Amino acid sequence: MIWGRVLTAMITPFHETGEIHYDEAARLARYLSEHGSDTLIVCGTTGESPTLTWDEQYTLFQVVRDAVVDRPTQVIAGTGSNSTREAVEATQKAAQLGLGGSLQVVPYYNKPSQAGLYQHFKQIADSSDLPVLLYNVPGRTSTCLNPETVARLAEHPSVVGIKEASGDMDLVSQIRRLTPEDFQIYAGDDSLTLPILALGGTGVVSVASHLVGTQLQSMISSYTRGETSDALKTHLSLFPLFRGMFLEANPVPIKTTLR
Repeated sequence: MIWGRVLTAMITPFHETGEIHYDEAARLARYLSEHGSDTLIVCGTTGESPTLTWDEQYTLFQVVRDAVVDRPTQVIAGTGSNSTREAVEATQKAAQLGLGGSLQVVPYYNKPSQAGLYQHFKQIADSSDLPVLLYNVPGRTSTCLNPETVARLAEHPSVVGIKEASGDMDLVSQIRRLTPEDFQIYAGDDSLTLPILALGGTGVVSVASHLVGTQLQSMISSYTRGETSDALKTHLSLFPLFRGMFLEANPVPIKTTLR
């Protein structure tokens, strides 16, 4: 386990003018590192990566890295794209910053075949030494990364885990059945953290951890200690918040709450 249990999909703060508020991003990164986040994912979906230029993203990677450089918190760069060439170039550039990994989303809009998905992710994994966290979110990309393809990719030494946001527990079970024990499966939805832990998952890529990171750590720790009743109690107490984070399209609710 290289990234810990609670990975926060960090928001990107903006000024009223639409420019990135880098100072606020650094302040938030430090806050998260002190409140339960093992790793910060920068420029994922919650970070509004489709609205940012590659230069803005690269600067944000550096700002967040520098904000937590004296802490055990790791940084994963969201360098995925529906263009393989762009994803490779962004990942290679991010690798120069000494980060903890890269998040690679299933190519959106293109609707590639499973063979195409395999080649896309393999080329990215081959391009640098950064550990790769796959990201399956068919609700946004229109294409599902099938368990058999995940298993093929898991044979690559750099592909070490997946953020699974399909909401399909059978699919998660199949991934767990087909991949090595050390392949890390992270829930892509806060409300599915506990169910995915029960299926052999590692933790969560969380939005709610902006607010309740320490509680999420407590829930996961309870589960891993075998205190499943306590874990369930925490899950149920947080469940209304988990649901509330998606009353509107992410990241509108979390940014409104943080404000």
